[in-house]
Amino acid sequence: MSNDEQIEEIEVLQSIYPDELQLLTPTSFRIKLLLDPPPILGQDEDSAPTLLLHVNYPLTYPHVAPDLDITFDEGSPTSMGLSFPHDKPALIDALSETIEENLGMAMVFTLTSTLKEAAETLIHERATKKDQEREAILRQEEEKEMEKFRGELVTRERFLEWRARFMAEKEAEKKKLLEEEEAEGKRGQKSNTKPEEKKLTGRELWERGLAGNVDEDEEEIVDISKLKLGN
Repeated sequence: MSNDEQIEEIEVLQSIYPDELQLLTPTSFRIKLLLDPPPILGQDEDSAPTLLLHVNYPLTYPHVAPDLDITFDEGSPTSMGLSFPHDKPALIDALSETIEENLGMAMVFTLTSTLKEAAETLIHERATKKDQEREAILRQEEEKEMEKFRGELVTRERFLEWRARFMAEKEAEKKKLLEEEEAEGKRGQKSNTKPEEKKLTGRELWERGLAGNVDEDEEEIVDISKLKLGN
């Protein structure tokens, strides 16, 4: 049978949780706790998870701890940072200190407040971790994009190596230019060379009227550049 302290506590809890508390037996009941987690990317803010705290009074409660169990409410979203039964031990353990501090007194309301806070803290920590991981991935992607626009880091050794290549290329270009200019000059000298005048024979001079008494059969070569023509 329940004692007066247990009956009185149930009555107080029913006034606090008129819709959330369901009495199962005179000494056992469960309370529905709607959590208020932080906003989570990709989750509907209206679909907050709901826990059920199951309470059973031992005969000597509140001088001993109540028998407790924690479950998800049927239909409650299971992707809001909590996982059952994986997270149940951590949440039960979060109530241990509160139980020790309140032995000998009605403690269920304090336990519901502690459980709600512990569950919301767990959800918040996991949501924060996911946000940090997401931000880290975004930063990595941004760094990869920025690398496309960054040049190679210039050190003294790299500068000297670049300068040596640059000077060698300039010398090669200068040498090639000089060779081209020399080749062009040689071609110009050949084009300006006066062609050698052909020397005519006596017959050719006579035929052209360049000589007076030249025997037609005479084949002597005459340099026409030395001839003086009369008026």
